[in-house]
Amino acid sequence: MIPAGGEVVGDAVRLSTSPLENLVVTLYFAGSTGPATFHRVGLATSYRATGNHLNDVLAKAYRQSSESSYFLSGVDVSGPFRERRNTVVALGDSATDGVGSTPEAHGRYTDGLAERLVAARRNLGVVNAGIAGSMLLTSSSCFGEKGVTRFRRDVLDRPGVRTVIVELGANDVGANWATGRCFPPSHKPVSARRITEGYRALIRAAHGRGIKVIGATLVPLRGYPGYSAKVERLRAEVNHWIRTSGAYDAVVDFDKALADPAHPDRPRPGYVYEDGLHPNDAGYQAIANAVDLSEL
Repeated sequence: MIPAGGEVVGDAVRLSTSPLENLVVTLYFAGSTGPATFHRVGLATSYRATGNHLNDVLAKAYRQSSESSYFLSGVDVSGPFRERRNTVVALGDSATDGVGSTPEAHGRYTDGLAERLVAARRNLGVVNAGIAGSMLLTSSSCFGEKGVTRFRRDVLDRPGVRTVIVELGANDVGANWATGRCFPPSHKPVSARRITEGYRALIRAAHGRGIKVIGATLVPLRGYPGYSAKVERLRAEVNHWIRTSGAYDAVVDFDKALADPAHPDRPRPGYVYEDGLHPNDAGYQAIANAVDLSEL
């Protein structure tokens, strides 16, 4: 039995791996599991079948599919690495999760970053800890724990972490005046100071573990539901702090990489998904290209 909020780690398996290689994992449940933990924006197809098919050679039994992933949250890889710490964690919301990228095409910015690291022969792995809708300061029944809470599980408690890229706060800004079933009664508008205090808390926690912290600016939000001039003012204020405060060990300017120079409050034409807000594959590649590999 796995308690709510708990984890189980499987036995180690000897398996040779190559950079950027895909791994397929089959899970079998002998009975009803109750509500399943899942990653809604998996962007890779999961297949389901009734019965035990662990030993099937063919995939004919798997007649149901979903782009979400269930139960399995990650795979740890160990080996004769030269560096003791060689994991880069990307902590973020939908812009890290990859909403708007092409399913099955590995078009998230973290995929592009991993490809750049391989090409540069840098022995670093990239972990995507993005959750669409995630907020820095507010936990949500729709989008999970707030960033200042999940930071321990998703960053500090992972093995071998050397660097974290923090891309959170866009939903705190965009949904600052929002109401609805996804927001708890305690959800109230927050100031730029409250948001930056949240960043400082993450930075202190990471530095306490010897982890480098890279801050990412908030991407353009004009397509966000409820977007307004006060949303844009708050985003600009938060981005100014990220760029100039010196609190982060380094900064990657996602906003500059994605924004239209003629209209800085919106994404550059050709870089945006059909919803007008999230990056498309080209936009995510531009974000990946903005990361200075020497800062990792």
